[in-house]
Amino acid sequence: MTTPNRTPVKIGLVTAVSLVVASMIGTGIFTSVGFQVEYLDSPFALLFLWAVGGGMALCGALAYGELGAALPRSGGEYHLVSELYHPSLGFIVGWITATLGFAGPIALSAIAFGDYTTAVFPGLSSTHLAAGIVVLTSAIHGTSITYGSWFQNAFTGLKVLLILVFVAAAAGAAPAHDISVVPSADGLAEVASAGFAVSLVFVTYAYAGWNSAIYIVGEVRAPQRNVPRALVLGTALVTVLYVLLTFVFLYTVPTADMAGEVEVGYLAGRAIFGDVGGQVVAIFIALILVSSVSAMVYLGPRVTQAMGEDAPALRWLAATNDNGVPVNSVLFQMALALAFIYTSTFEQVLIYAGFTLTVSMMLTVAGVFLLRWTRPDTDRPYTTWGYPITPVIFLGLNAWVLVYVFLDRPVESLVGLGVIGTGALLYLGSRWVLHDDAETPAAQTAAQTASPEQAPPAASAEAPEETPTGVDEDATTPTP
Repeated sequence: MTTPNRTPVKIGLVTAVSLVVASMIGTGIFTSVGFQVEYLDSPFALLFLWAVGGGMALCGALAYGELGAALPRSGGEYHLVSELYHPSLGFIVGWITATLGFAGPIALSAIAFGDYTTAVFPGLSSTHLAAGIVVLTSAIHGTSITYGSWFQNAFTGLKVLLILVFVAAAAGAAPAHDISVVPSADGLAEVASAGFAVSLVFVTYAYAGWNSAIYIVGEVRAPQRNVPRALVLGTALVTVLYVLLTFVFLYTVPTADMAGEVEVGYLAGRAIFGDVGGQVVAIFIALILVSSVSAMVYLGPRVTQAMGEDAPALRWLAATNDNGVPVNSVLFQMALALAFIYTSTFEQVLIYAGFTLTVSMMLTVAGVFLLRWTRPDTDRPYTTWGYPITPVIFLGLNAWVLVYVFLDRPVESLVGLGVIGTGALLYLGSRWVLHDDAETPAAQTAAQTASPEQAPPAASAEAPEETPTGVDEDATTPTP
């Protein structure tokens, strides 16, 4: 295995958009509407709620696009925060993202896949199915970026197609009640209510994943152009699909029947497809979750790979196979996800992580202001549309969400802050160990005699784009 500065296989815009869409669309849209109708009665307010959530994600995507184009290297928030603020902050963000941000959600989506599959085939084991989908996707993405891209694109395309079929089928069903999406005095009043603000918390979680393309900047062809496009196009597409699905739920299921219910998708499926609706929707969601698991399995190892390239103690995580896949990082993430699946102790941890992940995204978006202030001469192939208004909107609304979460869930929020503190201690501990090692004669001799292949790879953020070798996933013939 080797640790090259860049992956020999590059992915195109289609795969980058596919990863954004697949990461965002999971079970959230099918399960959270029932809680929102407890606070909001107006169809206009409910649809506007999802539009606002999409707008928040889009504002973040616009800012991430500028950062990814100006500092083109894989690793997501780890790389950007390290570059913009300090390596210690980057390490903390990277540690949280790699473990709680990816391994935990992979396990959660995989378990949901197992639960929905066993609803149709009760003789199977939900836990083993969850583990199986993680192992399968890890094997595919751990072998070849080309094959992994094909797999990802196919299942993401199927996901979008199934949602459109679901929406089209709903158009032929009898409406549950008369609804109007025209703004009214009551609807506008609900938009300004506390219930709208509370519901927005659920929506922001459903939109999580809009920043996916930033984790693979170094693997995208022409990243200065394609990464911003992937972030914006993927987020915009998901926003449209979410609004359509919300309308379907309101159209097919009476509001009173949805209130407080988690399985809103099942209720809508029964109204659309009749008695077999539950099984139809179960298969539908299970297939949707395959692409979600696949996308996170693909993206997560790029964070630990970047950390391994920078930290000698983690160098083993940066090792890649001949196809440029960080195999050790893929296996490390798979082991964490399987541990979560078989212990079932991760759900509360995910609540803790939600607070810390929001903090890291806000820190990253704020980096747009810092980058322009401290490095005004940096080449910016793409600049944030609507700057400075759009990043301010993102920061302001997410700050409000953090305040609400802290007031509503103080224990979980404090644990989230504790996770950040633990990451800081791990960083300091690793620096102390490495400092002691560097002072030993053996370490000094090894450093002096290290071959170029053993030396730490340089960050590719400032390196000029090179023509990749190997197979281009968007081409039918090998790239010279």
